[in-house]
Amino acid sequence: MVSINSNCIGCGTCAAIAPTIFKVEGIPAEVIKEPATAEEQTLTQQAIEMCPVQAISDTPAKMAA
Repeated sequence: MVSINSNCIGCGTCAAIAPTIFKVEGIPAEVIKEPATAEEQTLTQQAIEMCPVQAISDTPAKMAA
């Protein structure tokens, strides 16, 4: 699950890298959908790495028992 914490400064880097995943209309930015394809997952990882304030995290979804 992708999330954005309160460190977000609304710079727009995430939305520039992965516009189908992130939206910036204020602070903090928003996750508009979870990455579903391999390409979206790659772009999300790039956005996580490029975030200047490390505000984005990606926690794998827990599998149902």
